[in-house]
Amino acid sequence: MTDLLKKLHDRLSDLPDAQQRVARCVLDAPRAAVGATVEQLALQAGVSMPTVVRTCRVFGYASVREFMLALAQDLAVTGSYLHRSVLPEDGTRQVVSKIIHAAVSSLTDLNRLIDIAMIERVVEHLATAHRIDCYSVGATSTFMAQELQSRLFRLGRPANAIFDFHQQLVSANDLGPGGVAFVISHVGRMPHTLEAAKFARAQGAIVVALTQPGTPLAKIADLPLLVSVPEDAVMRVGTEAYLAHLVVIEALMVCLAQKLGPGATRGLRQYHDLLRVHGFDSAEGPDLGTDTTA
Repeated sequence: MTDLLKKLHDRLSDLPDAQQRVARCVLDAPRAAVGATVEQLALQAGVSMPTVVRTCRVFGYASVREFMLALAQDLAVTGSYLHRSVLPEDGTRQVVSKIIHAAVSSLTDLNRLIDIAMIERVVEHLATAHRIDCYSVGATSTFMAQELQSRLFRLGRPANAIFDFHQQLVSANDLGPGGVAFVISHVGRMPHTLEAAKFARAQGAIVVALTQPGTPLAKIADLPLLVSVPEDAVMRVGTEAYLAHLVVIEALMVCLAQKLGPGATRGLRQYHDLLRVHGFDSAEGPDLGTDTTA
């Protein structure tokens, strides 16, 4: 544990309740705390912004900025390649708590930063497109594209999930005006997929991108859905990005169902009832167990 985190831990019980909550937020997710604003930290701790300032001063720092700078310097020295919030000496309970807290913190930031007007514009195009082709590359993005295609299919929207570059080019060639190329890539700089996105746009299709801010893909897209999460210590696309992308897709699909009206809602209910009765995991379906009497 770093010097500053050790001080926070050792003096935790001596602090007033509100300041304890601030200290716990920093202890649970120190790397997230370094990148947070005073407002964000106050919101996470459920305290006022002056309380955050007072907590930093208790530990000898004149400002929150000085406190966070000291914390960042300590973390840079100790470092952890396990998770951005987890320290090597953390016990199981601390590991679980920190990972959950970091995920919740990322989703809280997503709720604050998501562009609602952009969500509405994307929904408009998804509701009227003659075809929606979902492009991806890599394991995580391909899972997201397949999930998106499946959700669109259930809403009666013509959609495909395409992860092969050559097939993406074929798709881009004939999507044309009224078509949507929905490109999913958190990294947002895969050359082949960027080429397909550019080609789709050149043919008149609308390019939607689910990616992080500042990527080449974000710059190409007509409608960029930007998801910003802290960098993962292990993977290019970590769990927090994974969760954020799923939440954005969920929000899009619920808004799209509302846009399409009662018919889409009835279709979802019929689909749910069909799988409940006839799905592979249905308790009401036929017994397909092995006949041991043969």
